[in-house]
Amino acid sequence: MTENVIKSRLVNITALATDYCAAVQNAREIEKQDFVIEILGYLPRLYWEFADLVVEDVTSDIDYEYYPSYVDEDFYDSVRRGVETTMGEDDVFLETFEDDMKYSDTPIASSISECLADIFQPLYNFISVVKESDGEQMVGAYSECRENFVAYWSQTLCNVMRALNNLRFK
Repeated sequence: MTENVIKSRLVNITALATDYCAAVQNAREIEKQDFVIEILGYLPRLYWEFADLVVEDVTSDIDYEYYPSYVDEDFYDSVRRGVETTMGEDDVFLETFEDDMKYSDTPIASSISECLADIFQPLYNFISVVKESDGEQMVGAYSECRENFVAYWSQTLCNVMRALNNLRFK
């Protein structure tokens, strides 16, 4: 994969992440079923892009540095509450992939709003770094976001997608 192809894919991923973040931030302004359909349009594409593109394998100009978090606790909670309001009673779902589940006799609940906010946070940080640096830090910011994807938010994405799929087609 050439550097130009990588840059083009990163621009597309940045646009996709921006669209997802805007949808989650504006959750209160849309009907629940429309929100579910919209988010289900983003999640598989986000999964594919972050699972497929490993920039460390093909480029050596990654600028590793500390990237600030643009999502503080109040912002995170505001986003989470907006989704929670839209989802209403359908916000809670049973989590089957929780590590503690194998040791528990009782089901473990999770929330769609928290899962979507957990995905929102690294994506918002990624697009904020790209925007603030006028794209100069795109490769490094993507690499950091992808590391977080592998470490935790890929599983969150899969879990919440299952819950949203259930709402979409029940």
